[in-house]
Parts: sequence; C-alpha cells; structure tokens
Amino acid sequence: MKVGLLMRATARAFTNIALIKYWGKRDETLFLPMNSSLSLTLDKFYTTTSVEFCSCLSSDVFVINNQLGDVKEVNKITRFLDKVRKLSGKSLKAVVNTTNNVPTAAGFASSASGYAALAAAATKAIGMNLNPDSLSRLARQGSGSACRSIHGGLVEWQKGEKEDGTDSFAKPIEEGQDWDISIFSVQLTSEPKAVSSRDGMKRTVETSPFYSGWLAGVEKDLLLAKEAIKTRDFALLGNIVEGNALKMHATTLGADPPFMYWSSATMDVIHEVQTLRTMGIQAFFTIDAGPNVKVLCLPKDEQIVYDVLGKLAKVEDIYLCHQGPGITYISNSNR
Repeated sequence: MKVGLLMRATARAFTNIALIKYWGKRDETLFLPMNSSLSLTLDKFYTTTSVEFCSCLSSDVFVINNQLGDVKEVNKITRFLDKVRKLSGKSLKAVVNTTNNVPTAAGFASSASGYAALAAAATKAIGMNLNPDSLSRLARQGSGSACRSIHGGLVEWQKGEKEDGTDSFAKPIEEGQDWDISIFSVQLTSEPKAVSSRDGMKRTVETSPFYSGWLAGVEKDLLLAKEAIKTRDFALLGNIVEGNALKMHATTLGADPPFMYWSSATMDVIHEVQTLRTMGIQAFFTIDAGPNVKVLCLPKDEQIVYDVLGKLAKVEDIYLCHQGPGITYISNSNR
C-alpha cells in the first residue's frame, strides 16, 4: 500500500477587538480597508486549527467543532488554501480541523481568530516559514480583521496604498504591549443580526453621505489613540475609542436604506457606562457591528464595573478579558 505524503501543523490564534474601527473596503476581493485601524488582541477566546496536507486526498476536508463543514464552508476554506498552495508552489489537498473557543453570541468575530490560525497552520504545514508581515497579509485575505490576530496586545492594521495589497498588514504597537487594560464583553442577545458586517460596510461606503466624514476623522482618531497608548493616558484613549465607535455607527443611519445595529439594551449599557464616569470611574464603551457592547476600564475598577453592568435586566452574560498573545504553534510535525 502506498502511503501518502503527510505534512501537519497546529496553530492557535486569539480574537481581537477594534478600538479604532475598520469600516469599509477599497477592494472587496483582497480585503483592503478604506482606513487604518487599531485593535487589542484578547486572552479569553481563541481558535485552534490543525492542517494536514496529504498526497492521498483529492479534495479538501473541513471539520469545525467536531462536525463536517457544509459545502459553503468547505468552499471558503478551499479558496483560502488555494492562496497558500499558490504561495508554496504545491498542489496538495488538506484536512483542516478547527475548534472554536469563541462564544458567537458574545460579539467576538471568530473569523478573525479562525483565519489567523488557519493561515499560520497551513503555511507551516506546507513547509513555509512566513515572517509576521507576510502571515498578516495572507490572513487578511480570509477575513480583514484576522491580520490583526497574528500579533498579541495592541496592534495597528496599516491600510496601505498599493492596489495589490502588499503594504496592507498589521504591526504590533510596541509601547502598548505591557499595558494592562480590562475589557468586558457584555452579551445582550444571541439573535443573528439583520445586516451582516460585510453587507453593512458595503452599503455604507456606497450610499451613506456621512461616510466621507468618517474617513476625514478616523486617521486623526488613530493618531490620538497611539499617542494615548504611548503616554499611558487611559482617559484620552477611552474618549477617542468611544467617539470613534459612535461615528462609525452614525454612518449606518445615513445609508440607503438606513440601518442600526443597536438595541434598547445597547442604550442601557451606554447610559450605565456614562453614569460610572460621573462617579469617577474611568469606563468607556465601544460597539462593533452588532448590539453587544464592550466596556474598557482599568484593572482596579473591574469589580465595580462588573457589578453595575451585571444588574442590568437585559444583560445575558459578561466576559472579562485582558491582553492576549499572538499566534502560538501547538505542534509542527512533517512526516
């Protein structure tokens, strides 16, 4: 019996939260953003992915959380692996086995950790040792925010200017790597949103008269956020992060047709965070493309923030996170 050539590697990547938002693409195919963004990789939620290339396979196989992926999921994985095969010059098919330790209802996009882990495991398994910039560029082509999960801590995704996307990748912000910031993910609903992030971005870019205002201000927000990180000015960072989220969501109200990601429970959390500040507690909110809210505070204020948010009737769950690591390789066996 002829034994097929086996090449295997396993990688783990963690989710990230955008503090300065990525909202809108200049290239839908290459996932090139209209603006640069800034994120924090978190320590609580992650994806672990094993990739095994084998000459005995005639097509790719995708297993997620111990279940075979459906045709749509397999096609997405195959399209991404085709990019890896093209880079490596090898045509081997693969078995991809993924486990998500990410509660989808919490509002953490598992696609970021998922494609970051897939990019790392697949390239390592097929025999490539990509540097972080190249790995970030590759992960971006699976999910834009995945490029940021290549790195730990505070990370900037540089939008780039080139049409081929070679200058669009993420870099760690060195001054922020040991800054202990607490992030509460406040889960308000597990219902699917009516407008996906991808569709919402596209509609906003194409139809919202407010979008030009977003682009005019977001680079300034990014510069101020980086200055706040450099000087460890948490109040400045919080105010910039909060304002940036509000401006992003304002663009959706001008879209045609208009749409809103918030719910009444979203407003309840916003009001409580604002009330905390009147009490002298430095707490700030940010909201991605959905109703759930993330709340930033300093570790010394974790308990009071948790207690206040936990009393809200519409809060389903609260997850506490801190800075997390970048890509971790669990194993690497080529045989």
